[in-house]
Amino acid sequence: MRVLLHTPLKPPDSPVASGDRAMARGLRRLFQRLGHRVVVPPESRVVPGVPPPEAHLALERRARAQAKRLVARWRALPARHPERFDLWFTYHSWYRKPDWLGPTVTRALGIPYVIAEASHSPRRAQGATRLGHRAAERAIAAADLILTVNPRDFPGVRSRMRPAAHQILLPPFIDAEPFRAAATMRRSNDPPLLLSVAMMRTRDKLDSYRVLAKAFARLEDRCWQAVLVGDGPARPAVEALMAPFGPRVRFAGAVPHEELPAFFAAADLYLWPAINEAYGMAFLEAQAGGVPVVAGRTGGVPAVVADGVSGMLTPIGDASAFAAAVGRLLDDPDARARLGCGAAHRIAQRHDERSAARILRIALQKLR
Repeated sequence: MRVLLHTPLKPPDSPVASGDRAMARGLRRLFQRLGHRVVVPPESRVVPGVPPPEAHLALERRARAQAKRLVARWRALPARHPERFDLWFTYHSWYRKPDWLGPTVTRALGIPYVIAEASHSPRRAQGATRLGHRAAERAIAAADLILTVNPRDFPGVRSRMRPAAHQILLPPFIDAEPFRAAATMRRSNDPPLLLSVAMMRTRDKLDSYRVLAKAFARLEDRCWQAVLVGDGPARPAVEALMAPFGPRVRFAGAVPHEELPAFFAAADLYLWPAINEAYGMAFLEAQAGGVPVVAGRTGGVPAVVADGVSGMLTPIGDASAFAAAVGRLLDDPDARARLGCGAAHRIAQRHDERSAARILRIALQKLR
């Protein structure tokens, strides 16, 4: 099967690291693992990033013209041309960056339409976000199959789907093998090493760093060191937050993805407060390497971090509770070891690419 992989938010070849890019690349690997060919015709690409709501009307008009060109191009191509496709697969459609193209193109060509990670937020139906919200609703209603990544999205999306359409839960996934392999080289640190991996952006990311800094301040009487992996426009603000801890907190900057397994293998605990986090790919990577997690209980995080099994979850934004959880694990190496084993086992069973490929294969069979 030839699959058009449409990624409205961020393409797989984006130079900017993020969870969206990681999932787009992972989905491309899943299709290839299953023997399908992934195509990305030039006419299907859109400008990456999140536009302001006031741009949505112009985007919708442009999308109609773009869809018309794409359909005409497809119909003019020979049957075996590499740009021809027989399935449209969109990753991530939501009110801020809906899939404007997929519903129109698939209806015109009579081919299946699949979305992975659609979301529906009724409170966005009014005001400046209404156009994007309606477009996201139209995409959900047009889909033949929706793969829901965040369990929290399941009921809202189901309520807007056609009765004959299918919805299947596809847990977030990674290629766990590089992290498992790196973990075999793990050795104990004295003092223990705390790791966080996240972009340094304003708003939610910076708020998470604020909680992390407050938690570090409550742990100053214990022995620990920390490494922060990531970069971005808010780095000066993050550096200011961490300045009181001096050399105990080291900034590693942006790290190529292929080098991340070594960072996780060197860590004793993975920390991230997860303010408004959807689910967090780095949580999966840490656990795949056998690193227990301390995280904020928000969004889809409880679906990827099992409290008491692979880590500890604390109330969102509560720096005191977050610090207390970290402190308990700093004081108890046996608990860290137990949670680390539970983390590695859980990723292997539920969040590895092999299990995701099985789910995707079964899901695609429902389109026949």
